[in-house]
Amino acid sequence: MKTRLLGAAALALAATIGMLAAPAAYATDPVTLDSGYVTDDAGVLNPTEKQAVEDRLRELEENSPVELFVVFVDDFTSPSDSAEWADTVADANNIGTEQYLLAVAVEGRSYYISQPVDGGSVSGGQLDDIEGKIQPLMRDSDWSGAVILAADEMQGDGGAGALRATLIVVGIVVLALLVWLVIALVRRARRNAAIRARGAMPEKPDPNDPFSTLTDEQVQTQAGAALVQADDAITSSREELGFAVAQFGEAATAEFSGAVETAKAKMSEAFDLKQKLDDEVEDTVQDRRAWHIRIIQLCDEIDDVLDDNTEAFDSLRKLEQNAPQELERVRGERAALEPVLAGASSALAALAATYDQSALSTVSDNPAQAAERAALADRSIAGAAQAITAGRTGEAAFAIRTAEQSVAQSAQLVKAITDLGGELAGIEAQAQALVAELQGDMATAQQIPDTSGTIAGVVSATAQQLQVAQAGLSGAARSPQRVLDALTAANTQIDAAIAQGTAAVERSRRVQQMLDQTLAQAESEIRAAREYIETRRGTVGSTARTRLSQAEATLTQALNLRSSNPEAALTEAGRALDLARQATSSAQADVSAMNPSRYEDDGWGGGGLFGGSSGGGSGLGGDILGGIIGGLLSGGGGGGSTRRSSSWRSSGGGGFRSSGFGGGGGSRSSGRSGRSGGRRF
Repeated sequence: MKTRLLGAAALALAATIGMLAAPAAYATDPVTLDSGYVTDDAGVLNPTEKQAVEDRLRELEENSPVELFVVFVDDFTSPSDSAEWADTVADANNIGTEQYLLAVAVEGRSYYISQPVDGGSVSGGQLDDIEGKIQPLMRDSDWSGAVILAADEMQGDGGAGALRATLIVVGIVVLALLVWLVIALVRRARRNAAIRARGAMPEKPDPNDPFSTLTDEQVQTQAGAALVQADDAITSSREELGFAVAQFGEAATAEFSGAVETAKAKMSEAFDLKQKLDDEVEDTVQDRRAWHIRIIQLCDEIDDVLDDNTEAFDSLRKLEQNAPQELERVRGERAALEPVLAGASSALAALAATYDQSALSTVSDNPAQAAERAALADRSIAGAAQAITAGRTGEAAFAIRTAEQSVAQSAQLVKAITDLGGELAGIEAQAQALVAELQGDMATAQQIPDTSGTIAGVVSATAQQLQVAQAGLSGAARSPQRVLDALTAANTQIDAAIAQGTAAVERSRRVQQMLDQTLAQAESEIRAAREYIETRRGTVGSTARTRLSQAEATLTQALNLRSSNPEAALTEAGRALDLARQATSSAQADVSAMNPSRYEDDGWGGGGLFGGSSGGGSGLGGDILGGIIGGLLSGGGGGGSTRRSSSWRSSGGGGFRSSGFGGGGGSRSSGRSGRSGGRRF
């Protein structure tokens, strides 16, 4: 009974569709266009006019990308609307994408230009203008003039405007390229000139290189000037050295003589570089720049050496001028040194009673060295007094300078002993502070989870180091620096262990957090998939059920590993989540395959065919209705026109129309634009 009702419903539906489609058929067939461009069924053109129009339309085809066909009839009927009638005729006669049809109803006094669906080269606005321009000629029954004017308007300037525009664009592009080329050549020339001028000069200045801002030419100029100045300075110094030797003696001027010899050696190196620059061998710009810079540096070093000794000689001359007064000053400095010397040995002995000898190696002979410097000062003071008495002021000045330097060195040697004592006490304080820090680190390390025992081993080693360090910081023969070094190494080791352990704890916390989230997600996805499959079990296949079963088993495995191996549990939880999603996706695909979307919407505006639910239900009834509707929609239930999309004729013109009508029409052909328009005249 149900099947018969469904069959009756299908028959009623087919009948309804047939009744709806019946009024769309036209009462008369569209006209068939002649083989040429003009079809004059109204007989308004004489042979001469028709030939003139044909010639003009063929010229339009040859000089532009468009073609224009013309049809004259008495009136537009079936349909009577000029736009629909023209579009129908154009579509039925396979008018192509760049082909236009001017349809004229001579008795009906209306006309329209049909255009392709994509608009073609001539826009709808242009067609409106053309229709407006030919309207006066239509009104005067100048049919050939109207067609020729329409062709003129479609052709325009025969493509000359587009050609001019193209040439202008090409000219602009060429001009721009020429300008760009000229600019590029000028820039390249300037860049090459700058490179030649700069030579090996770096492009970007180096803050640490004072020569980086100088060109090769500037460096060369400076090198030449420096070379001359340094050579003159050496010559002057040698002359001055001769006077100094005569005045102060060779012993007093030995240091200055050595300085002059050093300067002469540097000068020789600079001259050798200059010779390499001037010989016939071709050198690279990099080598030339480097050698010039080295010459400048050598000359600067020569100036520094000579200037230092010049200052020393100036000071020595002042001593000579005030020798008696300077001698008394040095005697006072020597007398003040005596109590300092007396305390040197006791200070060293006090340190030796507290610290290991290795810690005192740098000052162990300082008392003896200080006493020797003091004895040299005494001899120099006595020699200066004798020289002053004998009138040898130059010799007296040198002796006073020697005594002055000896007293200063002796005081410095004694001071080094007391300074070392302060440094050793400071190192001990640092070691004690590090001991306290290590004790705190050990307490921190013991609070960190240590499944591998690595941290425990580091704590044990640190405790042993602390015991050794505390023993080394008490009693006699201590070596604070050695203890501090050992404690520093232990601190580095335990800090690394704490950092590693802390990172492991943080990683474990993150894993646990991600595990909780993933487990919750997996449980939710599995529950949703289970409910979806159970409520649609009539349509869900085995794949979705298998994936769901695997997801549940994997989730169970993840829960079992949760406490013993969180990282493995996280991996299993992620796999369970993925399997649950696969199950849901597969189940949805099964349901969708059993309920195609075309069954869910019958195309009648909701409510199903007979007011039922619009949702797609499975079963025989849904399949039957779906098949009936699908057959009707696919064209199996009635004839319809099949429009050819290609043009019926080649761009060369001529030939005959191959297709005729090609089927019945509708209210408007789908192959044309359906442009609103058309005019009366």
